[in-house]
Amino acid sequence: MFKKQQSVVGVDLGSHTIKAVELQATPNGPRLINFGVSEPLSEAIVDGEIIDRELVLEALRKLFESRHFRSKKVVSAVSGRAVIVKKITMDRLPQEEARQAIVWEAEQHVPYDVNDVVLDFEIMDPDGDGKQMDVLLVAAKKDLVLSHADLLREAGLTPVIIDIDSFAIQNAVEANYTLDEKEMVALVNVGAELTNINVIQNGKPIFTKDLQLGGNNVEEALQRKQNLTQSEAQAVVQGRAPAKAEYAETIRAAFEPLATGIERAGSFIKSGSESEKISRIFLSGGCARVDGLRTFLEERHQVPVEVVNPTARIPYDPAIFGSQDMETVAPSLTVGLGLALRSMGDK
Repeated sequence: MFKKQQSVVGVDLGSHTIKAVELQATPNGPRLINFGVSEPLSEAIVDGEIIDRELVLEALRKLFESRHFRSKKVVSAVSGRAVIVKKITMDRLPQEEARQAIVWEAEQHVPYDVNDVVLDFEIMDPDGDGKQMDVLLVAAKKDLVLSHADLLREAGLTPVIIDIDSFAIQNAVEANYTLDEKEMVALVNVGAELTNINVIQNGKPIFTKDLQLGGNNVEEALQRKQNLTQSEAQAVVQGRAPAKAEYAETIRAAFEPLATGIERAGSFIKSGSESEKISRIFLSGGCARVDGLRTFLEERHQVPVEVVNPTARIPYDPAIFGSQDMETVAPSLTVGLGLALRSMGDK
């Protein structure tokens, strides 16, 4: 009865900063008890791969020491080109037989040697009675996953799960928002270099893709076309400063590939068996609050667009945010919070 309440930390190794979110298990559900954001990493992580290992290690250690996290147990995630998430169709098989057959199926869909990847899958309609079944196939390069886990251990942490960014975002959104089971929504996580798009329906991913674009593209465009300094451009990209009216076209042009990516996701879905269309877009990530992005996507796609608050239904003491504006910080914590939820049995 008096067992110490357990906590776990979700660690989001982003290309700009490291975000860590600590949740504690309570009788009433998870509670946010701590978080931290590292100093900028200066291109130490590029496209999901760690380039400057020592810099990332130092940032991780400093973050955990300065923020005094209670737990060293962590859940983290990988993303980028070395991660493949794809829905495939195959002959219906029992779970164990499907596990054996999935290796052969993966050879047809994964652009790497299957011996060099970590494979997992989920049967999306396990109770179906048709001759075929939809399967969510997940593959990540083995050396990426092992290197990621080794880095966490070297920082003095204990990795308990290595997940995928897109799934962590889904965890966070489903924990904080009510989604109709028939509703099809796009979860768009805008980071500094990578943007994750995950279209879900009834708790199942239908389309998942990482785009090689993010806040850095906007920052560079603002410096080049609006003659802003790097610090001025960063303030706009991170939502700490409003965008002047004359910046609007520059911001829209920089995010045009994102709008196109969402359109392509919708076209892909329509070409399949699903007849529904995306009805809502949820924005998260460190660059979700770029002034003008939400309005641009609403006008372009003619659907409501909402910036995610990953603490909407997760209780916390406001004091943990100190002098920081919670609404500005919260979207960047979406992946980390979703990862911590992963360890608490939400998925």
